[in-house]
This record gives sequence, C-alpha cells and structure tokens, in this order.
Amino acid sequence: MARTVMNEAAVAELRSRFAGKLITPESRGYDDARSVFNAMIDRRPAVIAQCETALDVAAAIGHAREQGLEIAVRGGGHSVAGMAVTEGGLVVDLRRMHAASVDPYSRTVRVGGGATMSHLDRATQPYDLATTGGRVSTTGVGGFTLGGGSGWLERKFGLACDNLESVRLVTADGREVTASESRNPDLFWALHGGGGNFGVATELTFRLHPLPSFTAALLLWPADAGPEILRCYRDFMASAPDEVGGGFIYLTAAPDPFVPDSLVGRLACAVLITYTGPEGDARDVAEPMLNLGHEGEMIAALPYAEFQCMLDDPPGLRNYWSAEYLSSLPDEAVDLFCARAGEMLTPSASQHVLFPVGGAVARGPSEYPIAWRDAPWAVHPFGLWEEAADDARGRQWAKDVIADMQPWAIGAVLLNFIGNEGRNRVRAGVGEENYRRLAAVKRHYDPDNLFHRNHNIEPG
Repeated sequence: MARTVMNEAAVAELRSRFAGKLITPESRGYDDARSVFNAMIDRRPAVIAQCETALDVAAAIGHAREQGLEIAVRGGGHSVAGMAVTEGGLVVDLRRMHAASVDPYSRTVRVGGGATMSHLDRATQPYDLATTGGRVSTTGVGGFTLGGGSGWLERKFGLACDNLESVRLVTADGREVTASESRNPDLFWALHGGGGNFGVATELTFRLHPLPSFTAALLLWPADAGPEILRCYRDFMASAPDEVGGGFIYLTAAPDPFVPDSLVGRLACAVLITYTGPEGDARDVAEPMLNLGHEGEMIAALPYAEFQCMLDDPPGLRNYWSAEYLSSLPDEAVDLFCARAGEMLTPSASQHVLFPVGGAVARGPSEYPIAWRDAPWAVHPFGLWEEAADDARGRQWAKDVIADMQPWAIGAVLLNFIGNEGRNRVRAGVGEENYRRLAAVKRHYDPDNLFHRNHNIEPG
C-alpha cells in the first residue's frame, strides 16, 4: 500500500547521506515540486529527493528500498500518464542535474539526466551543432531519448537514440554503470527505445551534427480545406529531401501577426515545414505547398533553439494523447483524419497531427527495439484543455482518432507518444521479439521491477 508520510527519523537518516534537497509534504514548495506537465495528475509523494549527483540518486534508491516506497523518476515531467510522480512514494527528481557540456572537436554533448531540450539546444547552438530533440524545449532529455526520441530533425539526423553514444545509469541495486557499444552492450541496446525500465539515467552523451542554418515555415488554411491540403502535403513529402521535417496540423489559430482575423480563435489546418538549411533553399523546396493559396504565412530563418521555444505548450493544462504509426496514408485515411478534426476541443491548445517519418529514421540502425522505424506516417492526437468538465470529451476524441486509423496501423508505436494504455500496448509498441529480449535485460538489471512507473517491461 502506498505510504503517505515518512517518519522524521527516516527522513533524517536519508538527509544525512544526501547532498541535494529533500522535500516532504510539510516543506515549503511541496506543491510546486510535485506538479507535472499534465494538470490531471494530482499525486502526493511522501518525499521528493532533488538529487545533485549520481551518489544522491543511489542514496534515494537505496532508501526507497529500505522503506518499501514506490519509486518514480522525474526528468522533464512530460509523461501524459504522470509517471514522474507517485502517490505516497519517493520521487527521484533529477532536475538539478541539468548541466550540458559540448566538445565541438569531437562533436559530442554530455548532458545531465535532468536536462531539458532547452539546456541541450542552448548549449550546442553557439557551435552551430545540434542533435534530434523533442518538439518543445521543456521536454526532458532522458525520458525522451530512452523512449526513442522523435523530433523535427529526425529525417535528417535520425532519432535521438540513434545519436546516443553512452549513458551513465544508476541501477536498482545502487550501482553506477556505463552503457555504450563496448560496455554493457545489452543494456545499451535496451536504452534505444526500451524506456526508463532499467535504471536512472544520470548522464547521456550524444553525437552532434552541423546545423549552421535552420528555417521554419507555417502555412494556414481554413479547416474545410484540410482534405485537399493534406493530400497535397502527402504527395509533397513522398519526394521531399531529408532536410524537410514538420507535419500537418489542425489547431486553433492564435492571434499572431501573420494570422488573418478570419482564422483567429477558429479551427484551422496548417502545414509546418522545418528545413535544415537557409531560407532561400527552404522556399525552393517548399514551392509546391506555397502555391496552394494559404491565408496565413510565417517563413523565417532562425536559430533552432529559438524555434524550439516558440512551440512550447502552455503549462497547467489537462492532457490526453495517443498515437499510431501507419503503413500508408490513402485517401480514405485522409478523409477520416480530417473529419475527426471537427471533434477537437476548440478553442484550445489541442493539436491533431500527422508527422511524416522516413528519411534517416527509416535508414537508421535496424538492430535497436524501434519496431516502427519503417512507417511513413505517425498520427498523434494531442489533447490539451483547461476544464475538468472537458476530460471525457478530450479523451474520447483521441481514442476515436486512433480507432479510425486501425486499418493502416502497424501496432508498433513510439512509447513517448502514448500514456498508460496497458501491457499489451507496450508489447505491440516495441514488437514481440524485442519485448522478450528487453524482458531479459530487465531481469538482469532490475529483477524486482523496482522501476515500474514507466511503460513497464516486466522481468522475463
């Protein structure tokens, strides 16, 4: 049974060997420390261990074992299921461990397990270097990467995990280990999409790529133009170079200077084009989409780190989202996808998204547990709203989108894109053969399933 309090002696014992900060329900700032991205989540841990070092992580894990406390691990806190916080247990909070150090000569970056994309991107930007990150700046690097890591740069540079060179990890028994191609390669394999099942990642090292220029274009149309525009976008992406990323999105048009008054506050369809190159080249490549009579337009070259911050989701909203990876996107799927846009909560921060995959993702390492790598499209109903009264409608909309896409769904899915949808969903998400191998790795590194607040892979 979950514990709701820790006795003073137990807290004092942990504090005696802990360099960071311990927060309990009586502490000032407790409510802020326990809040996560999804405002639906309201859990009260017995203690939040804000770690400064890997030794703190080991101490917190050991203490939780001794006290019989459930463990949650917090990096960015973006899990839609609220996996970063536990009721009555202990939170291993990594947010103080966010340093990012770039070696421009080897083109690598080393980041702490609590770093967000903003920490990583702003460290690499001065060197005109980058690696694939999340689609907003507040996502935690660790959980994002261990789940696979899909972002705007993936068609050019591959998934985040494809660029992973090593991970420092604290295991369930408190050991610090390094996972790389040459050290603990079984663990290193599992950390490429297997999620946070195997320990607490305290440091990650990534390979970087030159990115001297970056361009973004956002084109807007009225919602009823969606089916026609999506067909054109589908055909455009079929021959687009790897430099092109982005997505097709239904959203509530914001009152930005480039948005016509007729669209502000209303459901609109948008094409976002990201380009790993200068604006002139981006305009040339995007010409087929620029000739479709859009009503709103923003095209600009800008630093990649700045672009990431522009898309940050507002905090304090209620969340529900899911995803499917698709084998194809025929006209029937286009029509079903566009029809469901009318059921979104509008106005809201919700987004109804189709991401193109392909490029470097499809060509990436086939040996890792990324069973969806060959899928050309990903559908991602991303619901965000303010009022609890809208919870049922918001959830049902996302579930209906997923149900519509089943004729083309491959079953495998990026774990970062889904919440707590059951064990079978996780097995299908990574693929059955991968699941069995991941379970064997789990049995070796965490036989008691101490780390289970994640897309859990049980010990074999």
